[in-house]
Amino acid sequence: MTFPNYTNEAIPLFIAFIVLEWLVVKLKKLGKIRHNDFINSLSHGIVYDVFGVVFRSFTLWGYDWLYERRVIDLDWSSPVTWWVAALGVDLGYYWFHRATHEVNLIWASHQVHHSSEEYNLSTALRQSMFQRYFSFGVYQPLALLGVPLSAILVHAQFNLLYQFWIHTEVVKNCGPLEWVLNTPSHHRVHHGASKWCLDKNYAGVLIIWDRLFGTFEPERKDEKIAYGLVGQPQSQNVLWLQFFYFGAVFQKARSMSTCGDALRALFYGPGWFPGTPRLGDPDTFPDVRAPRAKYDPQLPLWQEVYVVVHFLVIMILHNIFISQSATLSWITVLMFFVFIFVSVGIIGAMYDGWWWAPLVEAARCVAYVAYARDMAVTNIVLLDTAILAYFAMSTLLWVSQSLAVVKATVKAAKLE
Repeated sequence: MTFPNYTNEAIPLFIAFIVLEWLVVKLKKLGKIRHNDFINSLSHGIVYDVFGVVFRSFTLWGYDWLYERRVIDLDWSSPVTWWVAALGVDLGYYWFHRATHEVNLIWASHQVHHSSEEYNLSTALRQSMFQRYFSFGVYQPLALLGVPLSAILVHAQFNLLYQFWIHTEVVKNCGPLEWVLNTPSHHRVHHGASKWCLDKNYAGVLIIWDRLFGTFEPERKDEKIAYGLVGQPQSQNVLWLQFFYFGAVFQKARSMSTCGDALRALFYGPGWFPGTPRLGDPDTFPDVRAPRAKYDPQLPLWQEVYVVVHFLVIMILHNIFISQSATLSWITVLMFFVFIFVSVGIIGAMYDGWWWAPLVEAARCVAYVAYARDMAVTNIVLLDTAILAYFAMSTLLWVSQSLAVVKATVKAAKLE
């Protein structure tokens, strides 16, 4: 049985609202949306999608088996069933979201979503490739309560879609709705790096869960929020941000003197150390305050234009991959997968100024030209021709840049 993918259907609306937010920010002079951070957030969304196609989620395995052994019978077409599903999914999301902050190993995935130092609608798309796999078992108990799988799949998507709009600074306050619903005001606190913001406001749709379980914190009118991580990584590289904290978690576990402490390093909070409570001692946490200097690397104008055009091409390839992956051969799927990952990774490497970026970019452009010269990638002749020509010119540019890098490296080696 197949179910509607409401998330993919909503992508045009995501784009429309992102553009609208950008216009409001510009017209009302509410600050600026940084190109590097914006592209980084969208790139995380792309790798999240692509990874999910290649590595199918198993998070609802066993649901049908449990549903056949349900203790309550609910009519699948009854409004009661759908209300139970909506509340059950939202409550399950609250506890899973809380676990992503309170279990270091799961935080290694979720920190990706918090890695932006900005707070706008593009931040909602900044997702970890791995987080979904940690949610196995969260919604299965609803099967025993008689909630059909179809209701879970629908409401899980609706829950996710709702959370898109709360990632903005444009909407200040929602009046009486603030008491019941998760709003931009509440979620801004959740994304803060200051002590008073940490481990607060985990709600998906209903903020009542935070009020009930003691994790609610209102926004402070007199205090501007510093967004991002407490220990903010100085990188715009998507792939590095997706993986680096897993290395930090396992390094922390290896540094422990006992097996028990090694396990605690994995399954206690990110701030835990031996001799402290499960979630760590808040008195030892750095107290991040706004304004905090942001990691904001700049590229020359020509390279900024280059990155934007290539990112638009990546978005086209992403759309083709998502819509046609079921009909593609495994080797074509693998090539799309690798090419898209390398593409978003190299953009981040350019922003970070990694010396090998010209070499990899030259190889990436050569690979596309070699593949696409005899293939219809988009099935639109004019578009295929334009993209191929752009990659051919890009190849010449980055081959010359690579030769300059090699020449400089050889010269430096001789001086040593």
